[in-house]
Amino acid sequence: MTEALKPGATIGILGGGQLGRMLSVAASRLGFKTHIFEPGANPPAGQVADQVTTAGYEDSAALLAFANSVDVITYEFENIPTAALDIIEAHGPIRPGREALRISQDRLTEKTFLKGLDLKIAPFADITDAASLEAALAEIGTPAILKTRRFGYDGKGQARIMSPDQTEDALAAMAGAPSVLEGFVNFSHEVSVIAARGITGEVACFDPGENVHRNGILHTTTVPARLSASQRMDAVLLAAKVLNALDYVGVLGVELFVTPQGLIVNEIAPRVHNSGHWTQNGCAVDQFEQHIRAVAGWPLGDGQRHSDIVMENLIGADIDRLPELAKEPDCALHLYGKAEAKPGRKMAHVNRIRRPAQAK
Repeated sequence: MTEALKPGATIGILGGGQLGRMLSVAASRLGFKTHIFEPGANPPAGQVADQVTTAGYEDSAALLAFANSVDVITYEFENIPTAALDIIEAHGPIRPGREALRISQDRLTEKTFLKGLDLKIAPFADITDAASLEAALAEIGTPAILKTRRFGYDGKGQARIMSPDQTEDALAAMAGAPSVLEGFVNFSHEVSVIAARGITGEVACFDPGENVHRNGILHTTTVPARLSASQRMDAVLLAAKVLNALDYVGVLGVELFVTPQGLIVNEIAPRVHNSGHWTQNGCAVDQFEQHIRAVAGWPLGDGQRHSDIVMENLIGADIDRLPELAKEPDCALHLYGKAEAKPGRKMAHVNRIRRPAQAK
């Protein structure tokens, strides 16, 4: 199917968290209906979707019914079981495609893919046991970081190795899971590019944002990022290179380290991205609408920014600041509809518009 979807069509979304919620809101603005598939009860996206299927990814009958009820399928997270995708794909297009998921689900596969595109990445090695870790550390050195190949996000599934005597503890933290060792990168700051590619191959990128993390979780994204004109161009070009290599359709996040030797790719995410939330109040077409436009076969927005923005995640008890944030001028609130605040749980975000007098 390459014809553009007409308003009234239904977009299926795998995953019902806050990204699915914001995709649903964007879809509704363009006249589309959404159907959420989510194993957990009462998901945030369910509050703003037309239909919700509550079932596990091993429920083939539920997956089949879901696939047959929608016109195109997309997703808000990358760790969808392959068997579930096999069932769905036979009944409708999945956008972005399977190759992007295959690569991003495994850190080793992803790093090998990026290296094959001649992009700069941190030194890495496949780790299967204590002997392979010892050999990798001898080559890469310390400090280094050991990560599970699959299912890691927001700092989970990682162990730092600051000296060789921490090797045993780091390996134990992986709990037997296949892992990858990465060398530390000496970087000044981290940026990310949110980029999109349409069905016909057109590419549009948003301005790079500068990210600050706390406890392994994104804290703020500031736009514009501290980058030279040539660095900004490099960031956009390498994002486009990744999109084209994957024959991608949809929005993709690319995380980058800024170093004196150039930009180093940290990781890619085949979906809308936390560091792109600033676009909701900084661009005419935000990342969520851009993704919906792409998967629906519509023309893409141009990614132009009309305002400088600082996005701040509200995590756990941060949500208690809501009353004062609601009084703050030039502060847009985006709540996720989650009932209970827990430590480390993303509850909402705010986008602060920076006027020229403030943006010094």
